[in-house]
Amino acid sequence: METKTKVWLAEDGEPIIGEGKVELLKTIDEEKSLRKACMKMDISYKHAWNVLNKISERLGKDVVTTVRGGKNQGTFLTEEGRRLIREYEMNRKFINNTMEDEGSWENLGLVISARNKIPAKVIKVEKDGLVAKVRLEINPSALTSVITSEAVERLDIKEGDNVFAIVKSTEVLIGIDKKRQEEGQD
Repeated sequence: METKTKVWLAEDGEPIIGEGKVELLKTIDEEKSLRKACMKMDISYKHAWNVLNKISERLGKDVVTTVRGGKNQGTFLTEEGRRLIREYEMNRKFINNTMEDEGSWENLGLVISARNKIPAKVIKVEKDGLVAKVRLEINPSALTSVITSEAVERLDIKEGDNVFAIVKSTEVLIGIDKKRQEEGQD
C-alpha cells in the first residue's frame, strides 16, 4: 500500500491552483499560445480562458498577457504566473519529499510525543548556502539545530521567534510556534 497526496495552493480557503492548472500555465509558456496549449492538452479554449480568468480574479493579478497582431503575437505568462508555478513546485516538492521520508511523518505531528517537544526561542540564525544553523535558547541552556536554508525560509524563522525543538534520537528538528508568536508570548 502507498500514500498519495494532491497539492494545490489556496487563499482564504479558496483553491487557486493545482496540478492541472500549473500544467496549463507551463504549456502556455512553452507554446507561447493559448490556442496551441489547448490543442496540446486536449482542452477547450473557452475552458482554458475561464480557468485563467478565475486564477487571476482570485489573485487580483493577471497570470497571462495576450499580444495581438504582428510577429510577436501570442499568450505569455506574467511574472505572477511564473511566481505561481515556482511556489506550487516548491510546495509539491516539499510534500513529496515528506511523504517519501518516513522520519518526516514525525514532523507532521503524527508520532511526536509531548515530552520530545520543547518550547524554545531562536537566538541566532546563520545561513551558509544550503545549510543553516539555528541556535535555540532553552532555559537555562541553548542548542544548535542544523537544517536546510530552504527550511529556514519556508518556516520564516527569525531571531526572537518562539519555536519548538523537537528532539529525536538522531536529530533536533524545529517547528515554528506561530500561535504563541501572534499572541506576543515569549
